[in-house]
Amino acid sequence: MPELPEVETIANGVHRRIAGDTIRSAWFSSYKQPFKTPPDEMAAALAGQRIAQVRRVGKHIVMDLERAPGSRTKRHRESAPGQWIVHLGMTGRLLVTDPSVPQAPHTHAVLSLASGRELRFVDPRRFGRLALVSEPFTGPGSEPLTITKPAFAALFGGRKLSIKAALLNQSLLHGVGNIYADESLFRAGIRPTRQAGRLPRKRLDRLHTALRSVLRAAIRAGGSSVSDYVDANGDRGFFQIQHCVYMRTGEPCLVCGTPIRRVVLAGRGTHFCPVCQK
Repeated sequence: MPELPEVETIANGVHRRIAGDTIRSAWFSSYKQPFKTPPDEMAAALAGQRIAQVRRVGKHIVMDLERAPGSRTKRHRESAPGQWIVHLGMTGRLLVTDPSVPQAPHTHAVLSLASGRELRFVDPRRFGRLALVSEPFTGPGSEPLTITKPAFAALFGGRKLSIKAALLNQSLLHGVGNIYADESLFRAGIRPTRQAGRLPRKRLDRLHTALRSVLRAAIRAGGSSVSDYVDANGDRGFFQIQHCVYMRTGEPCLVCGTPIRRVVLAGRGTHFCPVCQK
């Protein structure tokens, strides 16, 4: 599943390409799974909307919309949404392309833009979701890139679950997934099985710093392409070449040479160094 750096990369790429453009029409597939808002309702409401901004909130891509000048009607004033929300699920892609480019299989949404380009949502496994919302979308948890050290430490106070499971809990921190939880715990020197509520403040401060550093480095590298992730232009990310533990089971630790171990925590494969992480 695309995590915070991948979603940030896609949102930034889409914003650079289509911010200020106007949606002429919207087409949606007949499958029900990708839609939290009925597709007919989305198609009617999106037509004529100007794309003011595309940004990330947690693991969601948020498109801020406003009615384009000269297109206001009574029906549009009543139904115009504030935001179009895209969750990529496991295999979702959001691509800006020319209409002449053949549609990929499993294309579930196409927004035709006034500039002549198209914004396409492609999702082979159909775990992604599309929705219109009228109220500002804030996401379920705190933002990892802006949360302060005291607020970060307070998230874990008294919690009996493992620190790895706590990092994956989207109601605590939205956007952190398996890759960046493993990588930040390694850089902080914390074993993923440690009970979150028993970690001293000094170690949580170290994790706060490591998590923000890893996420920012991954954004600069365009995310991690360990499966089928690509950005809005169809290009792969490069942060996977900087992974220290994720998917390196049995390989030597880059610091001490000890073989990387893999266990299952919170239902997810978890990678760590048994020597460097205490």
